[in-house]
Amino acid sequence: MTDLLTLQGVHTHIGAYHILHGVDLAVPKGRLTMLLGRNGAGKTTTLRTIMGLWHASQGRVRFGERDITAARTPQIAELGIAYVPENMGIFSDLTVKENMLLAARGAKTIEAIDEARLQWIFKLFPAVQKFWNHPAGKLSGGQKQMLAVSRAIVEPRELLIVDEPSKGLAPAIINNMIDAFAELKAQGVTILLVEQNIHFAQRLGDSVAVMDNGRVVHSGSMAAFSEDETLQQSLLGLAL
Repeated sequence: MTDLLTLQGVHTHIGAYHILHGVDLAVPKGRLTMLLGRNGAGKTTTLRTIMGLWHASQGRVRFGERDITAARTPQIAELGIAYVPENMGIFSDLTVKENMLLAARGAKTIEAIDEARLQWIFKLFPAVQKFWNHPAGKLSGGQKQMLAVSRAIVEPRELLIVDEPSKGLAPAIINNMIDAFAELKAQGVTILLVEQNIHFAQRLGDSVAVMDNGRVVHSGSMAAFSEDETLQQSLLGLAL
């Protein structure tokens, strides 16, 4: 199996703080990888380091055959990587439509966005179409999350990175989000998800990496991890 994204011995410092302590991570192409761990384990820092928002002080980040360790965030995005941060990054004063247009870098007008792709997104997330002309700041938390993911996939992406997509969402919306990621995975999109919702992780994950204290301390198949309660207790302090 080919790895689309790899981190090798990645260390990240934020000011005086040493957050990542030699992260080794592989994200297989066309699969969905779950990045799990207790709060403060370094999961979000890992995503931000991949995206160039913080730069690794040591180690290498590779996307396909390219070394992107020192690349700037816009350069990384241009390679076909989309990132949905934990705070979703919605432009509250803009409408849903305007948020989508900003994310569609290849289109200068709404009409220039691929209509078939837009209809596909509307099918995944009906709320995006329903509130198309509403200010994004007026949406509920779940609707904002749907918009955030919709922006990330408004153009084809090779890798989708999402930080805690189910956080604070109602169960019905979580199920809708699971269905959407399952469809993306079926289309061959490679996905890296940070998630705390264990049901979400079990339903979607092909592979899993567990972080603790700034390192990946376990990696393997999600199915095997789901069956090993002793390992779950050891690494996460809970059983799936």
